[in-house]
Amino acid sequence: MSTVAESVGGAGDVVDLVRRAIHEGEFVPNQRLVEADLSVQFGASRAAVRTALVQLAAEGLVERVQNRGARVRAVSLAEAIEISEVRMVVEGLCAAKAAERATDDDLATLRAIAADMRDAVERGDVFGYSELNRRLHATVRAVAGQSVAAGVLDRLRGQNVRHQFRLALLPGRASVSLPQHLEIVEAICARDPGRAEAAMRAHLASVIETLPSVGGPSGA
Repeated sequence: MSTVAESVGGAGDVVDLVRRAIHEGEFVPNQRLVEADLSVQFGASRAAVRTALVQLAAEGLVERVQNRGARVRAVSLAEAIEISEVRMVVEGLCAAKAAERATDDDLATLRAIAADMRDAVERGDVFGYSELNRRLHATVRAVAGQSVAAGVLDRLRGQNVRHQFRLALLPGRASVSLPQHLEIVEAICARDPGRAEAAMRAHLASVIETLPSVGGPSGA
């Protein structure tokens, strides 16, 4: 059961809570999502739960099976690779735009995240590094100011989050990806759009190359 104790209001609240439960692994791939159970779990009406599941199905996180209700959608390795290929193009664009648009404060933020990532690797803090990784990519998207691209990437991340989590836990992965992330930051700080885009694409090419190592469909 969810650790979320508070009752919620409408479908939007339920969407956020179910999405978070999927992202954090509380709801696992192929798990059935029963409207009556979710209604009790989140203190929401059946109508709000039903509406939330329809929205999450549109996001690709949930699938509705005829005569079976809804379940958490499993993402195959092949699809995870395709998602990462799309990310490579779109995040490359964002890195280039970030290099063009970053303020001095933005650059200071990116440098601080990069320094924290280096410290996390030195400490062997895999979970801390994973969170900093997420924060760095989110910051690049925000600095880029590309709202359409950010929306696309948020949806893709949601679908692929379990593969990303397993990849982050792969032994030695942080030491491989750290210099890639540092190069992204250095290129943006140099205000070099071409270099920044190339650095981001190289990083995500490395992700694609490594994904088969975490294997499996579902993101178990």
